[in-house]
Amino acid sequence: MKTAPRFTLGKEERLKSLKEISRLFAEGQSFLVYPLKVVFTESAVESPVPLQAAFSVSKKNFRRAVERNWLRRRMKEAYRLQKPAFTETVSPRKISVMFVYIAREKLEFPVIEKAMKTALKKLSKPI
Repeated sequence: MKTAPRFTLGKEERLKSLKEISRLFAEGQSFLVYPLKVVFTESAVESPVPLQAAFSVSKKNFRRAVERNWLRRRMKEAYRLQKPAFTETVSPRKISVMFVYIAREKLEFPVIEKAMKTALKKLSKPI
């Protein structure tokens, strides 16, 4: 009997360690899938989940916090919906990943979701 995939984004699945985030940008690899920049590396931190993710929107491009939060929520939702299929492909390894929104305008959810789907597909190949 197979259990249904859980479409969640819990506290332990979020990348919050400042040390791990700075290591991610110093040593990690990156690629672009417009409007997202994806930075990833194998995680050095022991965590109960195979994948830890963080989401970022530039304050330079979006001065109002409301806009940054709106975009971050859209990225998290797109990630949350695509995550169960992706975690099956990377389960033996521990990975840290950060999604950075690089567009200068607010794009609608279907565009962000399509980019997230493409980014996760592309991320599963080098791993």
